[in-house]
Amino acid sequence: MSHPQKTAAGRGAPPRTHVLTDPAFLRLWTGSTASGLATWAMPFILGLAVLDGSLTAVGLGVVLATRTAGFLVALPLGGLLADRFSRRSVVLWAGLTAALATPVVAAGVEASALVLAAVAATAVGAGQGACRPAFQALTAEVVDEPRRQRANAALTISVRVTTLVAPGMTALLSTALGTSALLLVTALLWAVAALAPPKGARTRPGSVSPGRWSPVTDFAEGLREARRHPWFLAGLGALTAVIATGYSATGVLLPVVSRDTFGTEAVLAGAMTAYTAGALAGALLIGRWRPSARGWASLGGLALYGFAPLSLLVPVSPWTVAAAYVLAGIGIELFNVPWFTAAQREVAPDKLARVSSLDFLFSYGLAPVGLALIAPAAQAVGTDAVLAVCAALCFLAPGAAALAPGAKRFSARTA
Repeated sequence: MSHPQKTAAGRGAPPRTHVLTDPAFLRLWTGSTASGLATWAMPFILGLAVLDGSLTAVGLGVVLATRTAGFLVALPLGGLLADRFSRRSVVLWAGLTAALATPVVAAGVEASALVLAAVAATAVGAGQGACRPAFQALTAEVVDEPRRQRANAALTISVRVTTLVAPGMTALLSTALGTSALLLVTALLWAVAALAPPKGARTRPGSVSPGRWSPVTDFAEGLREARRHPWFLAGLGALTAVIATGYSATGVLLPVVSRDTFGTEAVLAGAMTAYTAGALAGALLIGRWRPSARGWASLGGLALYGFAPLSLLVPVSPWTVAAAYVLAGIGIELFNVPWFTAAQREVAPDKLARVSSLDFLFSYGLAPVGLALIAPAAQAVGTDAVLAVCAALCFLAPGAAALAPGAKRFSARTA
């Protein structure tokens, strides 16, 4: 069942502006882009700290692990808060938390105080985690439904451009700025993420009732809402399987194949660049393409990720690996953008943040499990066997999800 919302495009209302010229969306885009850049930058900057000797490799692992822990704990909590209170206020306080904690991380790294840096990184991760479902739900309030697919495409394009451009920019800045100064730049980005987004323009019918707050009850309501949409559960299962296998194979086995098969790290760099370029192309394509069977098209895109581990299993040449990663990048955005748009359209507005937090928690939150298991599995049964299983699961999981009720259009409606 869909939950329509009143929009400014109703009868007698002025025509909708293009989403890319809508001031409210541009503010949202600015905040989301700033948060994405700050999120990406911290591991890269801390890696530079390892290179200059101000942080050890063990210290880097501890700080990143505590940041991930804060992220995973705050994800469901952020969803609960964003459905009970203003989504804008959740973004504000989450962004400010990350902004204020980041200088403490810098101070801990500078003073070789690992415990201080790790505790502060936990707070940064918590701010990052709370932002994600709040931004997702705020998009549905700021942008009316006919423009949301293009809006979601614009949001993901900013992420992909960041991953293409930011490494070079950060490396260039590092020639003039130290690690602490670079981390302070990310604190400013978090401040932008906190302050830039607009207030939501729409009310949430059936919002949670006032009174004593029960996080367990609210979380259970989110689970029940997710179960009302079989296509969502099936798609989330497929996405989780692909990330835990294909993504993990990329993270762990691609460097090994690049070194052992081709004898150069250039294949690793080329494949990752090809993936980002493909994702950018996929986001540009899906910003305009409206397939009638949008769910099946989206799941088909997700299945394209299977070509990434398959290219490592049969590494004919560096060019075949790059081409496979281009396909994987295109496919992941052909899935992501319609997936986010469908959730914003189909999920009850007052439960959207909770359902979105489940999405991020199960798909990306479980990714470290796959990363941890891939290397031992490769040692136990061999790299080729692991890559074959990863490729098979990437192809089969979306195919199985396509059989779920409502999967054809990512909607319970048959029309």
